[in-house]
Amino acid sequence: MLMPRYVAFLGSINVGGNRLTMAELRHALEREDFVNVETVVASGNVLFDHDERPTRGLEEKLEYVLRDRFDMISIAAVRSRDEVAEAIAGNPFAEDGDEKLVHTMFLERDADPAQFRVLLADHEGRGAERMALGPRALYIDYVDGVAGSRLAGPFIERRLGCRGTARNMRSLRRILAKLDESNA
Repeated sequence: MLMPRYVAFLGSINVGGNRLTMAELRHALEREDFVNVETVVASGNVLFDHDERPTRGLEEKLEYVLRDRFDMISIAAVRSRDEVAEAIAGNPFAEDGDEKLVHTMFLERDADPAQFRVLLADHEGRGAERMALGPRALYIDYVDGVAGSRLAGPFIERRLGCRGTARNMRSLRRILAKLDESNA
């Protein structure tokens, strides 16, 4: 019986003090019953097979491994192939924005619409970014570039009351293609 394939988007890997080789990460996950572990780019994108279970349970398991083996506190946003495809198709900025500047921030849970309105209000006048909510996601178009933006992860997370990690459309399309190759 084939196990389902998932992707984990790990936050804050290989930035700041969270240095981790992808070989170390693959080895640790394989010891915890993750199968066919493959990393995509050295920034915390991990594809794997695992017995079917709710993605939240896989997120908790991955976060535990990061904390236990590497002393890292990090979000692990796990999504199925269909959820990645939905994050691409559902992003309202994907068609008219630059694929390097249009991001999906994968959230640990659905954001409260009232908290999203607070985020929009608090960001008003701080930049040209466009934002929209999706299922366990925040869609962002960093119109003038990510590097100079004042719309950073901690600012977003404080207003939404949940953690997240973002990937641009180029990365997401590449990851979706890898998931499709695995299922072919």
